[in-house]
Amino acid sequence: MKTLMDVQELQGRMTSGAQTILLDVRWTLGDAHGHDHYRAAHIPGAVYVDMETQLCAPGGPGLGRHPLPDADALQEAARQWGLNDGDTVVAYDDSGNLAAARLWWLLRNAGFASVSLLDGGLAAWRAAGFDVEGGEERHCVGSVHLSAGHMPVVSVPDLLDASTVDVVLDARAGERFRGEQEPVDPIAGHIPGAVSAPTAENLGQDGRFRSADELRRRFGALGADRGHVAVYCGSGITAAHEIVALDIAGIDASLFPGSWSQWSTTEGLPVATGA
Repeated sequence: MKTLMDVQELQGRMTSGAQTILLDVRWTLGDAHGHDHYRAAHIPGAVYVDMETQLCAPGGPGLGRHPLPDADALQEAARQWGLNDGDTVVAYDDSGNLAAARLWWLLRNAGFASVSLLDGGLAAWRAAGFDVEGGEERHCVGSVHLSAGHMPVVSVPDLLDASTVDVVLDARAGERFRGEQEPVDPIAGHIPGAVSAPTAENLGQDGRFRSADELRRRFGALGADRGHVAVYCGSGITAAHEIVALDIAGIDASLFPGSWSQWSTTEGLPVATGA
């Protein structure tokens, strides 16, 4: 299954009646009203996915703010979305897929390969002149079978072992990487040796992912076109967006699920600041 689907292809699938589970992952840091935004307007037929309760386990010191859900919890959530084995999933949000990428990564990690991101998300759908609707959409409970461990991850010990990872990309904004500000976590800075690679630069001005060639050049300039690449962000959510961009560029990468929120709350770990 290809990583991205454009709005014209999605519209064609919906018109033809092709079995498609459309999932709305409306979430941004600091905005707790994703469900309200969904109820106000969403792509027809889309089911709302709650980031905090369905795509994350409870956080805590030494775990990070958004740990990965276990396989059973994710499977139960996916069945509530109406997902069955053999379905095609298309996920989107209204923030350049910065949230929806988490669902893409989790389903891939759970062994469900038939999942794509709607390139450009809700904004691209509206820009194409397609209709939206309000209210709540629910499907019949599905019977999908999910597992775990199908995508590579790294842990704190892996990142402390210089022989394990060749390139570590920090997907947060540059000012957070440099330690100039930290709006969420207790310590500002970055993992020593990491390279700043903000997720915003994965997208063009239209909110769609840059082309494969552009992304290959971007990550090549960061040294991420060779060796074992690992990615982290604040709490492991937008790092998935970077992994999507790397996937488009033809580069495999591992996720550090706890990300900076785990690193910065684990006693004794080194912290770097500056560019």
